[in-house]
Amino acid sequence: MAQHINLKSHSMHSQFMPKFTPKLPSALHSIHSGTISFKVLSSQAGDSGPQKPPAVISILRMIPDWADRVQEQGMQRKRTLYNHENWLEHRSSKRHIRHLLSSLSSRVILSLIPPVTAFTLVAVMIASYNTAVVLEWLPEFFPVLRSSSLPYQLTAPALALLLVFRTEASYSRFQEGRQAWVKVIAGAEDFARQVISTVESSDDSALRKALLEYIMAFPVALKCHVIYGSDIGRDLRNRIEGGDLAVILKSKHRPRCIIEFISQSLRLLNLEESKRHVLESKISCFHEGISICEQLLGIPIPLSYTRLTSRFLVLWHLTLPVILWDDCHWIVVPATFISATSLFCIEEVGVLIEEAFPMLPLDELCNLVRQNIEEAICTERAIGKHLLAKKKSPIHEQSPNGRPKHLPERRNRS
Repeated sequence: MAQHINLKSHSMHSQFMPKFTPKLPSALHSIHSGTISFKVLSSQAGDSGPQKPPAVISILRMIPDWADRVQEQGMQRKRTLYNHENWLEHRSSKRHIRHLLSSLSSRVILSLIPPVTAFTLVAVMIASYNTAVVLEWLPEFFPVLRSSSLPYQLTAPALALLLVFRTEASYSRFQEGRQAWVKVIAGAEDFARQVISTVESSDDSALRKALLEYIMAFPVALKCHVIYGSDIGRDLRNRIEGGDLAVILKSKHRPRCIIEFISQSLRLLNLEESKRHVLESKISCFHEGISICEQLLGIPIPLSYTRLTSRFLVLWHLTLPVILWDDCHWIVVPATFISATSLFCIEEVGVLIEEAFPMLPLDELCNLVRQNIEEAICTERAIGKHLLAKKKSPIHEQSPNGRPKHLPERRNRS
């Protein structure tokens, strides 16, 4: 039977492998042929599907996968702009209790469950091993895992500097992304105000309306361009016409497609060249916003710095129970837990704010642009009608102090 299987495997090997085979030693040849025989037997058993990972590996992957899902759900949560009530709550003296009670729902803390649990288990294992050695449950040649704390005292400032610089670099990226979006929002509102005040011809009313819609749609397209999982079709469905939306959705770069709509609309307006140049100059803030956002999205903090910080933290907490054993004994377990929670939390915050755009309330900013432009259109109409009515109605000539000139001023008899 074994000979039959070996012959069968040899025939399959000759069908699927090239004719030339290297000469192997007899031991390696027997192992190689045994491997082929095993593959043939497994294929004859009908197990052609992908091999599943062992149950232990699947169990170990469950917690990190769950923590990653929670973190990604938190990244997709929409942020809101603060108002006066939010600031009152933000600086309230009860904020510490509120923050403590909401710890179990914090995505930063939940994402720390895999590393903190792993390092705490390592501390438990080292403490158990040292206890077994001290109690002579193991042979005498097993040493107690202990070391001097001097290396940690020397390297602690280096770890602190790494974490501080990492978080500071991430915050500078967050600040740069916020400033870029402030310029985009202010530029869109200023652009719309210039269009409202410049385009007055009734022949261009339809084109003016479309141009304002494009201006309001640009921040939405840029938001969908820089945030993963955004649906630009849903966000622009009620903001732009169906035909224009179809062209935008077919484009590979949606924000630049909207800029092209704006540019060609400006060329079709019946305007003086000077006014047209002023309006076209407003598009530069959109190009600048795209450039800054794409650079922040495509160029992270140097990966060597991120890897160095991560490796330093891992090695620090893997050896921390050994360093603290002489002074703390079993207290190394809560000490490792507290240290891992605090230091990895700082590093996690730096990683999260490194990608600035999910941290910003971009949906609220896009809605704010739309509301401000629509309010500017309504205000322009209302004020225009009011001034036109005032121009047609007879008005008494007034003096600089607000009194009609035909009425004599009262003299001070005193």
